[in-house]
Amino acid sequence: MNADVIPLIVGLLVFLASLISLEIKLSVAIIEILLGAVAGYFGLQTTEWMLYLAGFGGIVLTFLAGAEIDVKLMKEKFKESFLIGTCSFLFPFAGVASYTYYAAHWNLQAALIAGTALSTTSLAVVYSVLVETGLSKTGIGKLLMAATFITDMGTALALSLLFMKPTLYTLVFVVVSVVVIIFAAKFSHLVFGNAKWKNRVIEPEIKYLFLLLLVFIYFARLGDGHAVLPAFLLGLFMSGHFSESSETKVVRNRLRTVAYAIVTPVFFIVGGLKVSVPLLAFAFGLFAILFALKMVTKFLGVYFLARKYIPGGSMYTTLLMSTGLTFGTISSVFGLTAGIIDQTQYSILVGVVIASAVIPTFIAQKWFMPVEEEDLVD
Repeated sequence: MNADVIPLIVGLLVFLASLISLEIKLSVAIIEILLGAVAGYFGLQTTEWMLYLAGFGGIVLTFLAGAEIDVKLMKEKFKESFLIGTCSFLFPFAGVASYTYYAAHWNLQAALIAGTALSTTSLAVVYSVLVETGLSKTGIGKLLMAATFITDMGTALALSLLFMKPTLYTLVFVVVSVVVIIFAAKFSHLVFGNAKWKNRVIEPEIKYLFLLLLVFIYFARLGDGHAVLPAFLLGLFMSGHFSESSETKVVRNRLRTVAYAIVTPVFFIVGGLKVSVPLLAFAFGLFAILFALKMVTKFLGVYFLARKYIPGGSMYTTLLMSTGLTFGTISSVFGLTAGIIDQTQYSILVGVVIASAVIPTFIAQKWFMPVEEEDLVD
């Protein structure tokens, strides 16, 4: 395929995904992955610029997820959110990794990638659903967001620690990441509060944030690590900056607009391009087993704790925490790129991730919407 045609096709897919998402009221990320898979089936291939932009898009998504966390609220409900979020990560991680290693006979690293990819809860899906339904300001919604953060933190830690190959450059990566996070947390107000920079069409604040993320990416590759965890922590530690004033909230909204316009769509489309539809159809039995396994282990890890701490929305909480998207796709792409899993395994994992983003969300909104706000159990 002519290389000059590829950007045109990608642009068309990004636009079509937006239209379809608005019409059928389904997450645009899911549509972008599906369109990418269809385009790949008909011969569209990734190029070097797409792969780099996709990698950057995944890091931007991770940063935005961290920036959405209400740290004060998480502290207030730490015990509840920690228990639910930790079990939401550990049960699927252990269950999926064990099954793929002992029953499906994947090698150990591939099984750990599978456990990591399917242990996630999609912060993007949870956040979007809560905002759209008006539950984001309720006790149920706030605890759900905090628990989701704990789950995704476990996933980010697993991806970083299990597959990092320690070298001298790894130490450099860790040190640089810590320095950048501390610097950004303490001094970013000088950027966001600079009167000369406010409301400028050149958007210096967004370029500043992009620079910090590019630093993570460079040193992560130098140290054979991954920029997911530092980007997530950077977003978490900077979340206070984005809630201090209307000006910084505007910066966050503009960053979200820039990201969702072109950067993150390429990430999801490239993820879809790497899905082999024939291979997924060939391995449909394993796909169905892993999907069922994720749902069952999420239920065991979340439902009984949710029934204790969120009696008014235990099943709703369980279903939303069964969703997966961003971190699951990031983990799967990382595994494929690093040569840990093959094309068939990747297609199965991403297929399960997409299914888990759609099916539990639909069921939760259709049959298990909380009728009214109930007090959380202390």
